[in-house]
Amino acid sequence: MHYKETKYGFEYGNAKVNRLFSDEEEGWVTIGIESSKYLGSKAIQIYVTKTGKIRIHSNAGEWFPEK
Repeated sequence: MHYKETKYGFEYGNAKVNRLFSDEEEGWVTIGIESSKYLGSKAIQIYVTKTGKIRIHSNAGEWFPEK
């Protein structure tokens, strides 16, 4: 399976995982995941706070856990 490290992440198979934004002072990071079918604005963004809270966003809006 294809694997390649990039400047801000890696490619594994059809997935591209990249660090998008971060704030060292506040302690949060945003990671993007793209594939050939979900590029650019259709990609998934995962926001992680310094306390470990995770928020997931796509072009359809924020994802919420099922209750």
